[in-house]
Amino acid sequence: MVAPRTGRMATPEDQQWLERARNGDRAAFGALVRQHQRRVHRLALHLTGNAGDADDVVQETFVRAFRAIHRFDGRADLFTWLYRICVNVSLNLRRSTRRVTADLDDPRVPEPVDGAPDPALSAERARAYRQLSKALDKLSESLRTTMVLACVEQIPYKDIAQVLGCSEGTVAWRVHEARRKLRELIDEDVLAALEEP
Repeated sequence: MVAPRTGRMATPEDQQWLERARNGDRAAFGALVRQHQRRVHRLALHLTGNAGDADDVVQETFVRAFRAIHRFDGRADLFTWLYRICVNVSLNLRRSTRRVTADLDDPRVPEPVDGAPDPALSAERARAYRQLSKALDKLSESLRTTMVLACVEQIPYKDIAQVLGCSEGTVAWRVHEARRKLRELIDEDVLAALEEP
């Protein structure tokens, strides 16, 4: 597993955009959206399992952020605050629709690469990711969300604790428990395919 990413430190320019956005400057808020949109979308996609739902979650996340930006106090990183909003919106959507994607067009699953050195290996990896996505969908919301933040987004436990409003120890336990449950749900050959370079 790759070492966790650390939260990007805000640059002086980021701070200026944030301050201007907090004072109602829509263009400054637009700059913040462009800066964070890709990461928020990736998180929404993994939490919802559906490209259309992820688009809706991203839009709602930034609408809510815009409405509340004047209350953002800067104690947490902006991306941590946005992730918390995104997680809440995603979980609310999943609760209201109870839809789980489990088809061959799951946007979380990388497509086999045409012209790959080993097409069979590429297809096997796609199958493995599909099975992993289905297994993640079977986890409880808290375990799935924590696992996505820790292992897909590779966010440090400290930041995950802020996003989810829990302790770092709780984050560590959830990751451990999610991995244990995933090992029960996924075949050994699938796990091996996921771990191959």
